[in-house]
Amino acid sequence: MDLSAFPRVALGSWPTPLDDAPRLATALGSPPVLIKRDDVNGLGAGGNKLRKLEFLLGQAIEDGADTIITFGTLQTNHGRQTAAACAKLGLKCELVLTAKVPMKGDAYEKSGNVVLDHMFGAKVHICADAEETVETYARVNHDKAVTLPVGGSNGLGTLGYVAAAVELIGQLNERGVDNATIVVPQGSGATAAGIALGTELLGWPGTVHAASVSHSAEDAEQELRTLANDAAELLRVASPKLDHVRVTDDTIGPGYGVPTAEMWSVLKLFARAEGVILDPVYTGKAAVAFERLAPTSEVPVVFLHTGGLPGFYGYSPEAVAQF
Repeated sequence: MDLSAFPRVALGSWPTPLDDAPRLATALGSPPVLIKRDDVNGLGAGGNKLRKLEFLLGQAIEDGADTIITFGTLQTNHGRQTAAACAKLGLKCELVLTAKVPMKGDAYEKSGNVVLDHMFGAKVHICADAEETVETYARVNHDKAVTLPVGGSNGLGTLGYVAAAVELIGQLNERGVDNATIVVPQGSGATAAGIALGTELLGWPGTVHAASVSHSAEDAEQELRTLANDAAELLRVASPKLDHVRVTDDTIGPGYGVPTAEMWSVLKLFARAEGVILDPVYTGKAAVAFERLAPTSEVPVVFLHTGGLPGFYGYSPEAVAQF
């Protein structure tokens, strides 16, 4: 598992903290709870995409790119972190965004990640549909541009969370925790896939619970396995079995990016028990799965906080209505 063989740029502040959450554990009546704080890794308001971007942009720079193109929804965390990373590295950034989430209003359309995209100097293209997205991409693409997938999720991006697995298991070992359940959001898939692959390669005896926020459990598991296999191929190791991984879809609610009552409840729980803010799209939906799982667990539970705070402000009218 030699990650040094891949071009890589320094973007995050590693290792991120692994915090005890005793008040949260007490509120849930659960074994010890820990929160892996990938939301506080510095650049661009933090978040999980920075680990992927270290490898993706490292390769892009080696390939001679001067422009990065990527995609997402209007409040994409990946787009915001890509824009910040490009600003740091002196690259041009083109964000081709679509309004796929059924949210309207100034808060969603003009605040949060949207503001930061512009602050970081990205060119933001908001497309009404797939046809306009294709046309826009064709217009901004050129021979010195590198295109990143949605969420930075491909085999190379997955290596960022293979590295994170090594970091996290090392922190758990330092605490004397040799078995735990890691709960991680699964959107575009590379974060969960990297944790799954990395923990298997380390021979770690714990489990990984990937809570899908957008796809059915069947589709999400297939996506996770494909990404883990692609990363394993890059690392020149055997295809992983992933027997220690469970993928669920029962906390999505009406759809991707659409708030649920359970999600708002668990956001308030994390905020009032530990002063930790989750986002409504990824960590909030995964935290519902965490809230259900933790009280029945026989081992410590780790919640992987993948960030997304700026996107919270896109949902501020809905948040205010909860109080």
